[in-house]
Amino acid sequence: MQRFAPAHCPRLIVKVGSSLLVTPEGEVRRGWLASLAADIAAAAKAGQQIAVVSSGAIALGARRLKLAKGGRASLEDAQAAAATGQIALSQVWAECLAAEGLTAAQMLVTLDDLEDRRRYLNAAATLDRLLGLGVVPVINENDSVATEEIRFGDNDRLAARVAQAAGARGVLLLSDVDGLHNRDPSQSGSILIERVARIDPAIEGMAGGSSSGMGSGGMTSKVQAARIAARAGIELAIASGRIDHPLTRYVETGRGTLFAAERVAPARKAWLGGRLRSRGVVHVDAGAVAALAAGKSLLPAGATRIEGDFARGDLVAIAGPEGVVANGLAEYDAVDAGRIAGKRSDEAAAILGYAPRAALVHRNHMVLA
Repeated sequence: MQRFAPAHCPRLIVKVGSSLLVTPEGEVRRGWLASLAADIAAAAKAGQQIAVVSSGAIALGARRLKLAKGGRASLEDAQAAAATGQIALSQVWAECLAAEGLTAAQMLVTLDDLEDRRRYLNAAATLDRLLGLGVVPVINENDSVATEEIRFGDNDRLAARVAQAAGARGVLLLSDVDGLHNRDPSQSGSILIERVARIDPAIEGMAGGSSSGMGSGGMTSKVQAARIAARAGIELAIASGRIDHPLTRYVETGRGTLFAAERVAPARKAWLGGRLRSRGVVHVDAGAVAALAAGKSLLPAGATRIEGDFARGDLVAIAGPEGVVANGLAEYDAVDAGRIAGKRSDEAAAILGYAPRAALVHRNHMVLA
């Protein structure tokens, strides 16, 4: 029984990498894409709703503009290539899905669209309506306006965040490898890891870089995506896309790496756990680390140092002596947090000149790393 079959996964996100969709010469692999569209159509007839996160815009645009290094020589080149290639990418998806009787929709998002709570909920509502109408959303990062500071940087993590917003039960990352191996899969004796129950340092150590050179992701980004999905109670699988009908093949064989989901967190905490960009760091002592692990809020007395420039409500990382232990929404801006760091709660009022909030980061707005 395959977990991503329609009967067990009513809503699925499928991510397609650049190296699968586009040849090194910048041409679309139409035959392969048509086979995937047929898979999606068969799943739809069985009652499954599928959204696609598709790379390939920069690779397609770079060929049309004759840009060096696949359009990645500079941020400006990447933005120009993305703007040009996105039209071609959307057109080919629409044509292939239409040939199977399906309607495609385009959604372009930036990191801020899913990091800001209100915009995240708007995106979630749009995805839900499109999928409910039987449409196949084709989603990509809006690389034509994203900068290095406000971008996902890879579509693996974007797929995990989209799955969370869409209320999907599964994410399938189609890759140029068949999953996570215990060593470089090009080396003899490498073993495919079929199931990961928990992402620990040993699993992270097995990840490597992008093997194709066309995309921006690699096994590291896929493991990061799996962590985001798991925290939201979503299973994520990595499987080979270097075959025709890759979705059907994975559902039938299950060959790949499946990352198990964790216990489903409340929606707001799941959203917090998937956020990628923190505005600052609150450094804390060992006692505070223990308190956080026990489910307590972070009090000013446990803070040792404030780093960064953040406002109340911004996401901050909480770092103990051994590294980041949690992420949460700040109850104070950086200046006031710095003034009361290390102080008892009864001292904070005199320092700030107003009745202080009880915590620097409340446990209801915090997730452990």
